[in-house]
Amino acid sequence: MMATAIRGQSPKNLMTARDLLETCALRLEVEQKRVSGTELDQPIHHVTCQLVYTIGTLHLYGLTLPHGSSIEHDTPLSIIPPDDMEPTEGVVLGRQGHVVLVQTFDTIGQSCADATVVPDRAGLLATSAKRLRDMLAQPDTYRLGPADRLAPLLEATTGAEELSGTGAGSSILTTVWADELSVRRQRLAVLAIELIRANKRILLVCPDHQAADALVGTIARAMKAVGLTYKTWVSRYEMALAQQVEGIGIQELGFEAQMHQFYAKSRADKATLRRKYERFRELTPVLAYKGQKQKDLDEVRLLEWRLLTQLTDLQNKIKDVTATLAEYENLPLLRRLSLQAVGKNVESLHQYLKLYESQCGELRGELDIAKARIDELVPEAAVPKNMRPEFDELKEEIVRLGGTKKIRELLAAEEDTNRQAFIQNRRLVITTASRVLSDPLFSRVRFDVLIADEAPWIAVAPLLGSAGLVCERIVISGDRRDIASAGLWTSRDAQEFKPLA
Repeated sequence: MMATAIRGQSPKNLMTARDLLETCALRLEVEQKRVSGTELDQPIHHVTCQLVYTIGTLHLYGLTLPHGSSIEHDTPLSIIPPDDMEPTEGVVLGRQGHVVLVQTFDTIGQSCADATVVPDRAGLLATSAKRLRDMLAQPDTYRLGPADRLAPLLEATTGAEELSGTGAGSSILTTVWADELSVRRQRLAVLAIELIRANKRILLVCPDHQAADALVGTIARAMKAVGLTYKTWVSRYEMALAQQVEGIGIQELGFEAQMHQFYAKSRADKATLRRKYERFRELTPVLAYKGQKQKDLDEVRLLEWRLLTQLTDLQNKIKDVTATLAEYENLPLLRRLSLQAVGKNVESLHQYLKLYESQCGELRGELDIAKARIDELVPEAAVPKNMRPEFDELKEEIVRLGGTKKIRELLAAEEDTNRQAFIQNRRLVITTASRVLSDPLFSRVRFDVLIADEAPWIAVAPLLGSAGLVCERIVISGDRRDIASAGLWTSRDAQEFKPLA
């Protein structure tokens, strides 16, 4: 990889990151006052809006402006539809011919004619200046160590001040210079893959959204070539303006699309869990009732078995008495004498026979009652074929998730689309530097590495604002010749304010 590290000039001759932040904040505040009330923030009437596509809660509209009107990218604006419809807020992502592409947070329908657009360029400058002031006022929250290494390069006017040094893998600030844009981006893609494999969180900033879309496609294609699932790692913060780049569908790599898919799956999983829990609660009393009835059935069947045993014993006794009476006159004398000795003679045997038959009648009555009860309990205790396996599976799942109390807490928890937590889990976030500086979400997330694509075309303020979010390393990419031609990196003596871009 073609890379060089910045070597210091004498510290007394260099501005620090804090110095540059103070200078940029002052310039942005001056520019804000200058822009307020000018034509840059004047309402634009007779605007036609057309919905391009929708992902999650975001919508991309194409705004056809009157001839001679224009709005810079990343400028926040308000769209006021006619007929007393509710206005919506949005941000400009770019242009396609004479159409301005705007990302909005609310829908205004499929199309809208004769709308009024109110740009808020002054608001963008004020928000950006406030972020720089916050970086100065909260040194413990924003790490300016890597940004201090960037400050000398941002004072350069041609890039000739840069000297060769250590390789990209060992320096805090490294540069990737090449004349060909495609070569630079391929090198950035290789570097991004190396950093992802090293488990680094990367913020990649571009000068505009078209460049960001193109770089997303290049990186995704390179990751696909080496067997990495780019959908897992790469996130384009704004809605993509292009459908595909280098054969890669990049709209599905949008942060909103990924978050919408994640929370849609989360809601589906939650709905599935709710159905399982409700089914478990439905089956629990049913099976408990069936279990109790089974216990009753077992007890009645045990009673039936005992009654049948007693009845069998009595029937055997009746059989023996009947046989004895039938053969009594033919019994040997000694046998008859032994029977009489125990009180068994013809008269008593007939009494025994009546007693046994009476007891058998009573037992048969009790057996009839027991059998009727069994007939009632059998269907009540019967468990459908698939109910028990279903219940066992549900119970196993609930135990695995921590029990019914934990599941009730999960189901009771409010669904909160936490954008900060979601973006913090992205490995590679791609956006524009001015969006990083102006979007409040980026003030709360931190990264390990900053990669600035086409850095000479990014103004000092947003580049420093992005650098303040990283704690390990900054990579600057571009064409050295663009530093002078773009004129966005100025020396400390330069008085002319360069616009936020």
